[in-house]
Amino acid sequence: MAPKLSINLNAVAMLRNRRDVPWPSLTGIGRIALQAGGHGLTVHPRPDQRHIRFCDLPDIRNLIDTEFETAEFNIEGFPTDQFLQLVADNRPDQVTLVPDDPVQSTSDHGWDFIANAEFLKSCVGRLKDQGFRVSLFCDPDASAQQVAAAASTGADRLELYTGPYGAQYDNPEQAIAEVAKLKSTAQMAQTYGLLVNAGHDLTVANIPAVVQAIPTLSEVSIGHAMTAQALEFGMAQAVRDFLAACDP
Repeated sequence: MAPKLSINLNAVAMLRNRRDVPWPSLTGIGRIALQAGGHGLTVHPRPDQRHIRFCDLPDIRNLIDTEFETAEFNIEGFPTDQFLQLVADNRPDQVTLVPDDPVQSTSDHGWDFIANAEFLKSCVGRLKDQGFRVSLFCDPDASAQQVAAAASTGADRLELYTGPYGAQYDNPEQAIAEVAKLKSTAQMAQTYGLLVNAGHDLTVANIPAVVQAIPTLSEVSIGHAMTAQALEFGMAQAVRDFLAACDP
């Protein structure tokens, strides 16, 4: 079965924020993506609101609630009190916790689950008490001890960081090695009862190898490459291209 496809709107928001105007419309682009068959929308509201703004969240929540009842809303970010309040206010279907520093341009590593065990248990517990599904950002080569610590937090899923794999777009041999790491970590996660998502620098060209290696992959979230594909072919066709790439 193909993983679900969630469209990350951050790059669209960054383009909008270059001017003090409301276009491109996040809900407009999100609507096109979901009409084309996307399964959900992902956003990562950072404290400086350099792409997704806090005021965007209710609009995206309303779009899904009123027009796409089966689609999912995924909010990702570092679990500050401010972030956790945004989650509580906007009721996503999934919360993905990432270990980002506020000044990072993008996510570039997974959690150290052992070092942050108590902090993550507290955050995950708080979110689970409110009924949210929780995913934790995970390095592609996490050790068995790290995966066990991730499972002990009470999270539902791990999102495998696929950036190192995506970076091997011009090195086929190393790409194969990176896929092997992703597969091994996914298998460990599954032994602990965790479902597996994946995201970061996944493209139409490189997704099939990941889907083949991890046939139980639950979800991929695509932002930068989706937006790049949309600039060439339009958002609806970009979504269709990614859906085809995800189909084993």
